[in-house]
Amino acid sequence: MAVVTGAAGGFGQAIALELARRGADIISVDLKEADDTVAQVTSLGRRALALKADVSDPEQVAALVQPMTTLSGRVDILVNNAGIFPFRDVFELDFAEWKRTQEINLDSQFLMAKAVMGGMRDGGWGRIVNLASNSLGLAVPGLVHYMASKGGVIGLTRALASDLAPFGITVNAVSPTASRTPGGQVNIGDSMLQDVAGMQAIKRVGVAQDIVGTVAFLTSDDSSFITGQTIMTDGGLVRL
Repeated sequence: MAVVTGAAGGFGQAIALELARRGADIISVDLKEADDTVAQVTSLGRRALALKADVSDPEQVAALVQPMTTLSGRVDILVNNAGIFPFRDVFELDFAEWKRTQEINLDSQFLMAKAVMGGMRDGGWGRIVNLASNSLGLAVPGLVHYMASKGGVIGLTRALASDLAPFGITVNAVSPTASRTPGGQVNIGDSMLQDVAGMQAIKRVGVAQDIVGTVAFLTSDDSSFITGQTIMTDGGLVRL
């Protein structure tokens, strides 16, 4: 059973569908209705369930634990995809927006990991994949709150990897580039997406499908000796 947050569209929906193609039943957790994701997953012959929740809210996440285990007893895979990326000049950025960005992009990943890691530990196997960002390697203005949150995601990934490895659980991060997703269209726009693509080694605008293979690999047995890593899926823009 795989849980994907923010799976109503964009990266999350593409990831959910790829995991379903590879044999996973899917639980979509999103603030939005995810009926389309459920319909597509079931058309692939897998079971699916959509749960509505704000994954930055500890009480709402705690309430997910019981329904998340109804399909197959426990969660084997967690993909923490939910996130926001509002641009804001640092002189105009207030603490409320700073805090909300940390809650959605970072706190949610901790809360969801806490919700599923006990079952993974008991089963002796688990895969957690966190969505980070390649922006940490770039000089992009207006993203102080966003970059701080995604830096926290990478730190969380590395620390959780150490704590959970003894129980057969791996934790890794995937860092996409600015991509043509519904959120990317609204927050970034076509002009900037083209500018970013021009700086990449692979000079085309990224799309959601570009990251799904990497995420799927990190949720499989083939990645059993990889943990605590951040993989750039950004067309060769940032080199580590």
